[in-house]
Amino acid sequence: MAVLNHMRNLGYGEVFIRHNAASHLNAIIAIHSSLLGPALGGCRLAVYPDDDAALHDALRLAEGMTYKAALAGLDHGGGKAVIIEPRGAFDRHALFSAFGDMVHQLGGRYYTAEDSGTTPEDMHVIRSVTPYVTGATIGDGGSGDPSPFTALGVRCGIQACIKFVLHQDSLTGLHICVQGVGSVGYHLCRELHAMGARLTVADTDANKTARVAQEFGATIVSVSDIAQIECDVFAPCAFGGIINDISIPQLRCRIIAGAANNQLAMEHHGDVLAARGITYAPDYAINAGGLINVAQELKGYREEIARSRTLKIFDTIWNILEEAKHSNIAPHRVAARIARNRLTSVK
Repeated sequence: MAVLNHMRNLGYGEVFIRHNAASHLNAIIAIHSSLLGPALGGCRLAVYPDDDAALHDALRLAEGMTYKAALAGLDHGGGKAVIIEPRGAFDRHALFSAFGDMVHQLGGRYYTAEDSGTTPEDMHVIRSVTPYVTGATIGDGGSGDPSPFTALGVRCGIQACIKFVLHQDSLTGLHICVQGVGSVGYHLCRELHAMGARLTVADTDANKTARVAQEFGATIVSVSDIAQIECDVFAPCAFGGIINDISIPQLRCRIIAGAANNQLAMEHHGDVLAARGITYAPDYAINAGGLINVAQELKGYREEIARSRTLKIFDTIWNILEEAKHSNIAPHRVAARIARNRLTSVK
């Protein structure tokens, strides 16, 4: 079976699939690892061309969550949920209630959270069914939207890259291209603008780019052009696979540092970037702020602790880049080695 081969290749793990006709639920929960603790990772609601694409997305994302938690020093394994968005009208409350029941049946082996296409309100619905959820609305005892923490961590990672590559502490006047200005991308633009960066942005939603242009003075370009703009930093904040055979020859940046998961279409693309002299901040190292925030919620939420731990992403990225330079290997391979060493230490 192809799915079992894929699981073996990624070091899995468990995969759970549920179909519920009444609620239109078609969902996959992938638990990549529980070595460090219960799996924790977001629930993504998205349209997929077919079931295989949804499964592939869940498997790769959950693997990334394992490494993300390991690098962030969290006592959690990696998991991810994917809900295939129903075609046509559907009852959102019923959909997430059914998904909450699916989560509950796992008995705490997986904690879910907000992700692309889902909201704190959706987490509120899930919480009415199961306690194994984070990121619900603040009024419901949750920590709310984790996007600002993800953006904060990415900003810290960008600062580390700028200091390491360009040997400067300030972002003032630097040109940063942000691809995708949804929840995380918007907050990242706010962080970067506050530090004096010059922004160019792209998104499939014209209303989102217009908002960023109005609030932060960003220049708007098309989604097809954003990767080709000459800039200091290219920050992918949409879906994965943006760094690939087609985009790499077009890149005109010194640094790639963004919030999107699975930015490298294939692992060797990180080596190609290094050979071209483009510094890549591994996605699961730089975008861990949201995970750090919701993990803190499970210990009794204190925002100041979540923020303090998120700020340490600067050190995480700096150490990865320093080791990559010392070892003469690409940063994404250094990050993977560090994460695997932590996982091995508890086996």
